[in-house]
Amino acid sequence: MHISLKNIIVPSIPLAVLLVVLSFALWMAAFLSGNFGDLPAQNSSFVVYLQTIFIPNSLYSNLASIGFTLLNAFLLAQINNRFTIIRTRTFLPIFVFILLMSSWNETHIVNGSHFCLTLIIFSLYHFLNMYRDPKASEMAFMGSMFIGVASLIINPLIFLIPVFWIGFVFFQSFSIRTFLATILGILAPWVIYLSIFYFFNQHVEFTQILSASFNLEIGDIALSLPRIIYIASIIFIMIICIFGMYSTTNNDAIRTRNNLNFLLLLIISVLILSLIFRNQLASFLPIVALLYAMIVSHPFSLKTNNFYGILFIIFIVVNFAYTISKYFLI
Repeated sequence: MHISLKNIIVPSIPLAVLLVVLSFALWMAAFLSGNFGDLPAQNSSFVVYLQTIFIPNSLYSNLASIGFTLLNAFLLAQINNRFTIIRTRTFLPIFVFILLMSSWNETHIVNGSHFCLTLIIFSLYHFLNMYRDPKASEMAFMGSMFIGVASLIINPLIFLIPVFWIGFVFFQSFSIRTFLATILGILAPWVIYLSIFYFFNQHVEFTQILSASFNLEIGDIALSLPRIIYIASIIFIMIICIFGMYSTTNNDAIRTRNNLNFLLLLIISVLILSLIFRNQLASFLPIVALLYAMIVSHPFSLKTNNFYGILFIIFIVVNFAYTISKYFLI
C-alpha cells in the first residue's frame, strides 16, 4: 500500500482550513481546560509592560498569540516561495508550524516571543536576499536592526549576530561593509533604548541593566517522562529528516543548499541559546518551531515514498498524543 501525502502537501482550500482549525482546536482545548504553560522569567521592561496589556493565560493573550501565529505562518509561506527553500508548492511548513505551536502550551502566552518571531522572519528575508552581494549594506543594516529590536524583548537573541555573519559567508555576501552595517544595525535599537531608559532612570547604572538582561541559568532541567519521550521523538524525527533533506539537495540549486545549511545552523544555535538561558526557554520555542517546520517539511514534501509518509503520520500522532497526555500525566 502506497502512503501519499499529496493531499496534504497541496491540499484543497477546505482541507487546508480544516487542518488549521484542528490544530488551533488543540490550542483552545488547552486554554478551556486550564492547562496553562508556565510563564518564563522576564528581564525585559518591554515584556513586563506588554503583560499589563495582555494578561498571561487570559483569552486576549491566547487570541493575540493565535493572531501572531497565523501572521507568522503566512510570512513563512512567503519566505519559502520567495527563496525556494522547498522546490515545490507545499502546505506542510505552515501545517507543521501551526501544529507545533498548538501542541506547545508554553508558546500560548509568550506574546512578545511571537512578535520577535515576526521580526526574525523580516530579518531572514533581508539576509537571504543578500545572496552574492557583498555590497548589500542596506539589507545587512535592516536585517540586523530587526534582530536588535527583537533582542530588546528576548535579550539573548543579540548573540545570534555571529551566526548571521557565518550565514553571510554561506551566501557569499560577507564583507567589511556588510559586517559594519550589521554592527550599526544591532546597536541602533539598543542605543535608543538605553538613552531613553537612562533619561527616566538616571540612578540606574548601565551595568545593572545589562547584568539583569543577560542572566545565565545553566543546570539540570526537570522533565516529566511524557515530555522526555516527546522531545526525544521529535528530535529523532528531525535527524531522520535532515539526512533525507541532504539526500535530495543534489537536485537543489546551490543557493537553496546554502539556505538550508544556514537554517540548520540557525536552529542549532537557537537551541543552544535556549539551554544556556533556560530561564527564558519558552521564549525561544516559537523560533524553534518555525525553523523545525522548514527543515522537516523539505523531505516530507519532496520524498514521496512510504517511509516518509509513515514518518509524517508518526509525527502527527506524537504531537496529538503529547497534547492529550498533558491532561492526564503531566
